[in-house]
Amino acid sequence: MTTFPISRPVRNLADRLADSALWLIASLHLLVLASLIAIVLCISDARAAEESACGGSNILAGLEQSDPTRLAALRQEADAVPNGKGLLWKIEAQGSAPSWLLGTMHVTDPRVLAMPEGAVDAFAKAAIVIVESDEIVDDKKAAAAIMMRPDLTMFAGDKTINDFLRPEDRVRLESGLKERGIPLPLVAKMKPWMIASFVALPACEMSRKAAGASFLDKKLAEDAVREGKTLKGLETLVEQLSAMDSLPVELHLQALIETLALGKTIDDVMATTTDLYLSGDTGMIMPMMKSVSSETAAKDFGFADFEQRIIIDRNKIMATRAEPILKGGNAFMAVGALHLSGAEGLVELLRQRGFTVTPAN
Repeated sequence: MTTFPISRPVRNLADRLADSALWLIASLHLLVLASLIAIVLCISDARAAEESACGGSNILAGLEQSDPTRLAALRQEADAVPNGKGLLWKIEAQGSAPSWLLGTMHVTDPRVLAMPEGAVDAFAKAAIVIVESDEIVDDKKAAAAIMMRPDLTMFAGDKTINDFLRPEDRVRLESGLKERGIPLPLVAKMKPWMIASFVALPACEMSRKAAGASFLDKKLAEDAVREGKTLKGLETLVEQLSAMDSLPVELHLQALIETLALGKTIDDVMATTTDLYLSGDTGMIMPMMKSVSSETAAKDFGFADFEQRIIIDRNKIMATRAEPILKGGNAFMAVGALHLSGAEGLVELLRQRGFTVTPAN
């Protein structure tokens, strides 16, 4: 079993994301990244990747053997995360039929698509389905919306990623991309987080997307339309892109380079994240990611901005826009699981708006 360097316990999100590569992997829960990957693979002329089995080892299982004391510390940290257990939540408002909130993982893994106990029945009975963005049901329309704002995904004018690279970082980036069959000149106009959204996923996920498989959120949206349910979106893909683009290029670039340096460890992180998701143990995801950290990243590298823009601000927008829909009752809301937990997560924000929110699984 592979073992990893272990870092000190941490108390807040900025510290938990002190390794910029792992910050990037955490940001892959952003729906727009899953959509972009699916769109590019669907419209690409390149032949679809051959199906490959998902690999990766469970990091926590390794810690159980190599460092049970550290695992206990991680568990204590995870247990302190508000609403860090469970994927399906019941939402009740006085005078209305109950609604449901499902934390999703934006991947095509068949185990994730199966959904937790109770979610299938809740979805079937709901008249309204709420997702992060309803644009994901149509790849062409989603692509058109994104292409209308090339400034969010591509460098303008003659500028390329090379303008932000130190010589040593260029060597690291060029080498890391080459190992994945991606020539740097081919993607030099792309902003670094666009490139990273591809290299931070395991081969099996890329293969399934290339074959046309829908990730969970998209499947739910597609099923809603097919079954005649009302589909509502809480954000636009451009709004999500704008949130990513508002963060410094240097932060994204460092995340990209360090993600490439992780190599096969990415598969371990993704495998462990999936296992935690399937067990409903979402409060352990960030502490687990931190346990992989090498303790080499700078502490003041803009992670508070990440917390504010990608998590907190978007949670507030989602809660505000979902409130009038949920008050009507009989809705099924599905958003990334990392938006649910925490003191400023959706579960708490909905409670503050007068809803009774209780775990259903």
